Amino acid sequence: MAERGLEPSPAAVAALPPEVRAQLAELELELSEGDITQKGYEKKRSKLLSPYSPQIQETDSTGQKDRNQTPAPTPAQTSAPSKYHRSRSGGARDERYRSDIHTEAVQAALAKHKEQKMALPMPTKRRSTFVQSPADACTPPDTSSASEDEGSLRRQAALSAALQQSLQNAESWINRSVQGSSTSSSASSTLSHGEVKGTSGSLADVFANTRIENVSAPPDVTATTSSSSSLRPANIDLPPSGIVKGMHKGSNRSSLMDTADGVPVSSRVSTKIQQLLSTLKRPKRPPLKEFFVDDSEEIVEGIPRPDPNQPKPEGRQMMPVKGEPLGVICNWPPALESALQRWGSTQAKCPCLTGLDMSGKPVYTLTYGKLWSRSLKLAYTLLNKLGTKNEPVLKPGDRVALVYPNNDPVMFMVAFYGCLLAEVIPVPIEVPLTRKDAGGQQIGFLLGSCGIALALTSEICLKGLPKTQNGEIVQFKGWPRLKWVVTDSKYLSKPPKDWQPHISPAGTEPAYIEYKTSKEGSVMGVTVSRLAMLSHCQALSQACNYSEGEAVVNVLDFKKDAGLWHGMFANVMNKMHTISVPYSVMKTCPLSWVQRVHAHKAKVALVKCRDLHWAMMAHRDQRDVSLNSLRMLIVTDGANPWSVSSCDAFLSLFQSHGLKPEAICPCATSAEAMTVAIRRPGVPGAPLPGRAILSMNGLSYGVIRVNTEDKNSALTVQDVGHVMPGGMMCIVKPDGPPQLCKTDEIGEICVSSRTGGMTYFGLAGVTKNTFEVIPVASSGSPVGDVPFIRSGLLGFVGPGSLVFVVGKMDGLLMVSGRRHNADDIVATGLAVESIKTVYRGRHTGLLAVPQTCQARPYLRTFPLSVPSARNPLPPDLRVARVLTSFRIAVFSVSVFYDERIVVVAEQRPDASEEDSFQWMSRVLQAIDSIHQVGVYCLALVPANTLPKTPLGGIHISQTKQLFLEGSLHPCNILMCPHTCVTNLPKPRQKQPGVGPASVMVGNLVAGKRIAQAAGRDLGQIEENDLVRKHQFLAEILQWRAQATPDHVLFMLLNAKGTTVCTASCLQLHKRAERIASVLGDKGHLNAGDNVVLLYPPGIELIAAFYGCLYAGCVPVTVRPPHAQNLTATLPTVRMIVDVSKAACILTTQTLMRLLKSREAAAAVDVKTWPTIIDTDDLPRKRLPQLYKPPTPEMLAYLDFSVSTTGMLTGVKMSHSAVNALCRAIKLQCELYSSRQIAICLDPYCGLGFALWCLCSVYSGHQSVLIPPLELENNLFLWLATVNQYKIRDTFCSYSVMELCTKGLGNQVEVLKTRGINLSCIRTCVVVAEERPRITLQQSFSKLFKDVGLSPRAVSTTFGSRVNVAICLQGTSGPDPTTVYVDLKSLRHDRVRLVERGAPQSLLLSESGKILPGVKVVIVNPETKGPVGDSHLGEIWVNSPHTASGYYTIYDSETLQADHFNTRLSFGDAAQTLWARTGYLGFVRRTELTAATGERHDALYVVGALDETLELRGLRYHPIDIETSVSRVHRSIAECAVFTWTNLLVVVVELCGSEQEALDLVPLVTNVVLEEHYLIVGVVVVVDPGVIPINSRGEKQRMHLRDSFLADQLDPIYVAYNM
Repeated sequence: MAERGLEPSPAAVAALPPEVRAQLAELELELSEGDITQKGYEKKRSKLLSPYSPQIQETDSTGQKDRNQTPAPTPAQTSAPSKYHRSRSGGARDERYRSDIHTEAVQAALAKHKEQKMALPMPTKRRSTFVQSPADACTPPDTSSASEDEGSLRRQAALSAALQQSLQNAESWINRSVQGSSTSSSASSTLSHGEVKGTSGSLADVFANTRIENVSAPPDVTATTSSSSSLRPANIDLPPSGIVKGMHKGSNRSSLMDTADGVPVSSRVSTKIQQLLSTLKRPKRPPLKEFFVDDSEEIVEGIPRPDPNQPKPEGRQMMPVKGEPLGVICNWPPALESALQRWGSTQAKCPCLTGLDMSGKPVYTLTYGKLWSRSLKLAYTLLNKLGTKNEPVLKPGDRVALVYPNNDPVMFMVAFYGCLLAEVIPVPIEVPLTRKDAGGQQIGFLLGSCGIALALTSEICLKGLPKTQNGEIVQFKGWPRLKWVVTDSKYLSKPPKDWQPHISPAGTEPAYIEYKTSKEGSVMGVTVSRLAMLSHCQALSQACNYSEGEAVVNVLDFKKDAGLWHGMFANVMNKMHTISVPYSVMKTCPLSWVQRVHAHKAKVALVKCRDLHWAMMAHRDQRDVSLNSLRMLIVTDGANPWSVSSCDAFLSLFQSHGLKPEAICPCATSAEAMTVAIRRPGVPGAPLPGRAILSMNGLSYGVIRVNTEDKNSALTVQDVGHVMPGGMMCIVKPDGPPQLCKTDEIGEICVSSRTGGMTYFGLAGVTKNTFEVIPVASSGSPVGDVPFIRSGLLGFVGPGSLVFVVGKMDGLLMVSGRRHNADDIVATGLAVESIKTVYRGRHTGLLAVPQTCQARPYLRTFPLSVPSARNPLPPDLRVARVLTSFRIAVFSVSVFYDERIVVVAEQRPDASEEDSFQWMSRVLQAIDSIHQVGVYCLALVPANTLPKTPLGGIHISQTKQLFLEGSLHPCNILMCPHTCVTNLPKPRQKQPGVGPASVMVGNLVAGKRIAQAAGRDLGQIEENDLVRKHQFLAEILQWRAQATPDHVLFMLLNAKGTTVCTASCLQLHKRAERIASVLGDKGHLNAGDNVVLLYPPGIELIAAFYGCLYAGCVPVTVRPPHAQNLTATLPTVRMIVDVSKAACILTTQTLMRLLKSREAAAAVDVKTWPTIIDTDDLPRKRLPQLYKPPTPEMLAYLDFSVSTTGMLTGVKMSHSAVNALCRAIKLQCELYSSRQIAICLDPYCGLGFALWCLCSVYSGHQSVLIPPLELENNLFLWLATVNQYKIRDTFCSYSVMELCTKGLGNQVEVLKTRGINLSCIRTCVVVAEERPRITLQQSFSKLFKDVGLSPRAVSTTFGSRVNVAICLQGTSGPDPTTVYVDLKSLRHDRVRLVERGAPQSLLLSESGKILPGVKVVIVNPETKGPVGDSHLGEIWVNSPHTASGYYTIYDSETLQADHFNTRLSFGDAAQTLWARTGYLGFVRRTELTAATGERHDALYVVGALDETLELRGLRYHPIDIETSVSRVHRSIAECAVFTWTNLLVVVVELCGSEQEALDLVPLVTNVVLEEHYLIVGVVVVVDPGVIPINSRGEKQRMHLRDSFLADQLDPIYVAYNM
């Protein structure tokens, strides 16, 4: 290519004369097809260009100046292009599908955005997920989990050059921003990074296009689970890197990362989010008026107010326009069948219809005589030969389906006229190809509603239908059972000579039914009467001036619409000859229709715009064709505004072949009104009708305005002629009553004549609104009494009564009160450089013709621009070898009180991610500029995957349905909710609270009872238990070892349900003594030293705990590290050891070896462990004296736990608190020595630890211990144990309950066969520190109801860090109550009770009964004053078993006092010391009676205060958003949300196929917007099990956030919503 010298730019080529450009295009074509060598091509080309070389150089030099200011090209652009890349250069454009005017407008609009360079985040995609073709090899791979590991640093140098290029060539991706940020501050500490500078940002950008392997796993702490287990580890505690509650501000935090949230600024994800935020910070338009009002009780959804500056119609009210009178011709037949009889009898040898073979040559000509005789035979057979004489299968008036392929017009015509002669009603439909044809079910519904039991077809077609293994035709989905009748002549019976069909004059009886697909995808049958059929033929004959013997070339579908009316009806009426050119022929020989016109000297041709395109592309194949004979070239989709350029281009190319300008006759048609208008053949030499150049902005408001301002948003429209003869037309408003429009207003065209449809078959209501419309004036009074038919076309009547059509009702998108047409948006999308990205639909079967082509196609044409070396036509565009069409669908979906535009396009298999992303961003810019409307979602799907119509086009309604149900499977998606959603409620402004002095009156707050509740008073409960005299748990164990030495306290089960270990009172006591002795001898510990207990769940842990108490040490239970994941789990163990200042670690030999192993050394410093003692082999030695604490307030143990916000907190539990806790649980659950309970919990913290280790020793009951880990090996273990031991009270976690619900959901019958009966269970208590998960509890109850589980048995507990057990249902007292609260009020920190089924309602359940000795009060967390009954506030607790305080390295007196020893700001004369739980909730007095005899006060927990998200001034609980998200798609296994720099991030786990990952993005965005009025900023799709969950089954969202921002999740897909 180098020897070519100066390469002319596209601008220079455009300046050349048209004939030179045409020669250049032809030359390029010859080169591509191998008709000329490269050398010959260059020689001829330079000869052609030599006279214009100064002009080219001048134009190019100007262009070069502009190019010098553009970004440097990427390496891919600068490298020498291969032959492949030359043929698909970025400049190549498929000109068949563009309008010069519109393309220029789009490019000009895009040029406006060139100056606004901003780096925007590309979606992150796992490379393995969406590999389409080997072309990916030359695409820079994307990474979904990058970290600066050794490999990435080695790669850094190699990437530096690419980095510089990519930074310089950053394409301005979008120009839109939000109307004010949709999110305000977040309650979770979400500090913004500020701008990323230097190499860190550069590296992040490099990593965005580089796959980094060997990613380190996120740090977590996991119980010893099998790594091969497919189940999610249910017990994972995941603190962040070193965040400990109570840490002093000035303390050393070197272990933390560089930002406030522990996220490095060089993190790729945080850089992308920063880019995203920068795009949302520059509003393009002034803020909109607030459409939502926030009153004191709820948000009132408002409607956008009309723009006061919008154009309004100013003309007078239009009057109906009449067509010329329908002429009366004496020899017109009384019915169409009479015409056939006449010509079949008198002109039997005249040709009627010619069919073509696959090569485009005539294969068979049906004469009028043959048509008449065959139709007679078929009519006789249908009426007399299908059944018996007494029971005929068909009677006159019955309906039959006609199923014929598009390449068999002859058989169809015989069948159609045979049905007319037999007086049965034909219903032509498409040939079903598969059981799952798009729209096939709706066709079946039409057949069923028409009562069709018989289908006529040809023998060849019947053989091609899909069959079952038995050879029978398959039962198509939704279709009635059909009897198939073959209509080939050899199967028909010849009628007797005396048999004649009954042909009556045409009346209002139905003649045939034409199917029509609505915008929603439903199929309706338009019933056409015999009179309308005849009148329509007469009107067409008069308008088109048809005469006998004329030849008509028909390229249209002969089964419906204009192809049927002209090619099957009007030709028989006028004894014309139709040459039918099927689509299959057009595919292989696109010039065939032009050749047929030439060969047959045809007077009329029936085509669509696409046929003009194909003929233009192929015209060089045969230059000697003549179109001189054509007097009418009827363009049947002339109602499409974009057809004007098609007609102009075709005329300019074929005028030299004899085509007359006046012969081009656009027309407008609809299934209901049939032919609405048609341009009459013109007079040679007469001026052609003018065009309307309309403002698209005016059109969007339904107003006709001549475009004078912005040429980029103009629409040029040609007329479609005049009203049909004998008809009358008016324009009515498209919505509401049929009010007549003004003369400068766009509306729906309505027609009144005898030529339209009669009804929608079987749909009386819709029929009345469509076929019996009486227009009304602005006053509401009817204008005349003549009914009109709605045509479904949008348009107006212009000067000279010319009809102009600007769109179709089915393509109308109503967005924010403005109308946009789907095809206009498609046209704009295609005008963007899409050659690299959008698939054009290469098919081996039927042609890919978009569905919208039937009404208003987006195929535009114009004189072809000249290909050049820079701008060659791609190989698959080389003329006529393979014909393709762009495949783009546009529709709207209703989201959040408005319609939102969705664009779906098929992506080329070899398109790179970068090309696709760039094209998508430019499409968004172009649509925004041209149409002033935002695109809500732009999706690219793999080539050839969109559902097709019978003729190969895109089935829009089916595509929309797939999109809404999450089955579209896009390979690229871009959501822009910030751009489109401008009707969000006004952000809430918090009002200052009322002063405390003015609201307190006695026990009332603002007229309501103070929200407080209490359990039974411990002092008033009589107990005859000897335990009461012991103050310490160690003393109680010693007493039990003496009093009941053989009483078994603990039984430990394995996965098989076998008891592996038991502990009686004496055994436990002796074991504890030995451990205490070892602590003194080996550990040299003093009283008060802290000891870490590192054991798997079991009796060894319990013995070690009591051993510490015997020795005077303070035990700290810690979950052991996961052997297969030490890197992630061991740091947390190390952190707790360090924070607790443990002097010693008690553990097993196995774990001791693990702590000192080489693998452990890679994660932590193993040399600095405190003394490690294994307790597997203990000496038989006992302490001389057991330790007794001097006071009950002394520390008993430390309880360390990771909160859901990722905070590691340790609380101090005193001996008195332990005693009080055990006593409260004993009283609430009625636990005695004779009782047995089953515990399936993790024993390391909170109430789980108390139940596992403490309560049995205090109460003397027997505990059956089931480690939750064992359930992963045997799901039946827990329930089987309960059944085996007939246990009445059992405790579990939500993780265990979820495991059983999901794992045993379909195995209830197996449980029955195993004899499992759960009727023995009195209480099944879920131990939790969160809002009760009612859905899970109800699912569990319903699932196991069949094996005897009582629904009353399942309840929950509530505890917090400051008090591990506040509520527990227990055995007495009323059942837990439930209430429905309004979600919107809850976001405003208010409680409003609503009825079940109310919109936006949330079901809350009571968290068990308050324990004895516990008091709670609901407090305003800001004013610290009490709130009223049923008001939301923070739950404060006062009880003897509240923890003493936090245990940390650094003393934090302020935090300690605020959380554990705080007082109400007013209203508490006793000055009670309260502990703050950190949970929001409310108390509601019920009508039930408590155990004390008073009315029961129910406590409802709403959620943790630390977890709440403050967005738009409202308080959101993550669980509410997660619940909404989890139910939108069957493949969402789990979900978690968090905020980062004011953006809402939603993480979903995908349990289905990875191709479903991108389906979730719009569904998640939609549901959060609809139900929570929030715009999702980032959607992250990950593998199952990625969302970390702690031992209580609670999600650790903050840890998930840190892992995401540190690029440690390895996501399948990350979508950054714009």
